[in-house]
Amino acid sequence: MSGDANQDTPKPSEEAGTSGDGGVIPVEVEAPEAAAAGAAGPEAAPVDAKAELEAKLAAAEKEKKDNWDRYLRSAADLENVRKRQKREIEDAKFETKNKVLKEMLPVVDNLERAIEHASAGGNDKNPIVEGVQLVLRQFTTAFERLDVTAIDAMGQPFDPNLHEAISQQESDQPAGTVVQVLQRGYRAGDRLLRPSLVVVAKAKATPE
Repeated sequence: MSGDANQDTPKPSEEAGTSGDGGVIPVEVEAPEAAAAGAAGPEAAPVDAKAELEAKLAAAEKEKKDNWDRYLRSAADLENVRKRQKREIEDAKFETKNKVLKEMLPVVDNLERAIEHASAGGNDKNPIVEGVQLVLRQFTTAFERLDVTAIDAMGQPFDPNLHEAISQQESDQPAGTVVQVLQRGYRAGDRLLRPSLVVVAKAKATPE
């Protein structure tokens, strides 16, 4: 009986301590993961929060810059569209007025030729000639209201932007000077409506 009782009595664990009265005192062993988390947690959390805030701030700054760039591009595109539309409207107006004026210019040319022919024959005091002169003055006044001006080419240096040379003629004038105007040219504002048809001076041939 006593031998069986000794075999059934459990032995104290090697990790457990004993009290003075022979009782077992349990020993708590802390897990390694919990110890590591407890040591690093309080210091790592603020660092992660700061890095996250800095990343958000950088993303916001980038988004703001991208939005500003898009705004500038949109504003520039809108301004270009406005300028193009304004130019197209001005071109359309000029083309419309140009067609009407070009139909009127031959009439003015014929009136000037008629007056020139009558003056050469000594009939410039004829009532019919005076009536033609009056009509020509009315045309001139209408042209002025439409900002149409004649090109003064006689005696001026030849300008390919304003003149169209028909021929050359030997003259005492410097070479390249307009010595005869066959058809008067006109400008509408700052644009050329019709070039002047002119004869340009050239140097006289040197005698042999």
